[in-house]
Amino acid sequence: MRVVEKVNDVRATVKEWKAKGLKVGFVPTMGYLHEGHESLIRKASEENDRVVVSIFVNPIQFGPKEDLSTYPRDLDRDSKVCEGAGADIIFHPENEEMYFEDFSTFVDMNGLTAGLCGKSRPTHFRGVCTVVTKLFNIVAPDRAYFGEKDAQQLAVIKRMVRDLNIDIEIIGCPIVREKDGLAKSSRNTYLSIEERNAATILNKALTLAKEKIQSGERNSKVIIKLIEEILNSEKLARVDYIEVVDSLSMEGVERIEKSVLVAIALFIGKTRLIDNFTYEL
Repeated sequence: MRVVEKVNDVRATVKEWKAKGLKVGFVPTMGYLHEGHESLIRKASEENDRVVVSIFVNPIQFGPKEDLSTYPRDLDRDSKVCEGAGADIIFHPENEEMYFEDFSTFVDMNGLTAGLCGKSRPTHFRGVCTVVTKLFNIVAPDRAYFGEKDAQQLAVIKRMVRDLNIDIEIIGCPIVREKDGLAKSSRNTYLSIEERNAATILNKALTLAKEKIQSGERNSKVIIKLIEEILNSEKLARVDYIEVVDSLSMEGVERIEKSVLVAIALFIGKTRLIDNFTYEL
C-alpha cells in the first residue's frame, strides 16, 4: 500500500489499473479511522480489484465555529487500518493540492440539504458536494462507499451523482456500533468518560422510537416527542434536531406511510453526535 499526496500521481495509477481492466473502489474519509470506516474499506476490497481511500480533512465543509482545527488526525494509525482492510492507495493531499489560492467553483444543492444537518450547518453540504465531486474527478472510481450513519450525506451524494450524470455507483453501508449501541464516530474521541456514558442515550432513544413505530404508531409528532423526552432526561445532552423525514426527499412527514428516516443530532457537552435509523413499511 502507498500513501500518495499528489492528484496527478493518483490519476496515473488509476489509469494504469483501468488499462488492465481492473475495477476501482473508493472510500472518501476525513481520517482518524474507526471500525465503521474499516467496514467500508473491506467491502470495497471485496467488490473491487483495487481500492483507494482518501484521507482529507476538508476545510470548506466546516463552519467558522466548528472543530476544523481540533479534528483528530493520525496518518500512521490510519495507514495501518487501511492496509489491514485491503486498501491499495491512500490519497492524502494537502489543502493547497485540493484548493488553488484563487479557488472559486463550488457544487451546491437545493432541497435535500435544507433540513437536518443542513439547517444547523448551512454551508456544510456545499463543502461536501464540492470536495466529493473533486475526489470523484480525481480518482474516477467505479464504485464509492459511504456509511449510513451520515444518512443525509448519503442521500445528497446519490442525488448529486444522478443529477450530474456522474458514472459512479454509490453504495451505502450499515452503521457500525459499539457494544453499548453508540454509533462509531471519529468525534467520539472528544468525549470524557462521563460524556461517553451519557452518549448512549442516542441509541436508547432511537431503539424505543423504532419499537413504537413497529407497534403501529404512525404519527411523526408522537415519535418526535418520545425521542425528545428520552434525550431531555440526560443532563449532559442538548438537542440540535429530531426529525422524521422521507428517506428519499429528506422532507418532513406528518404520518409514517412509506420509508422514513428517523434522525437525531445531539450535543453531549461540546461534541455534536448524529444517529438514525430507516424504517421501511
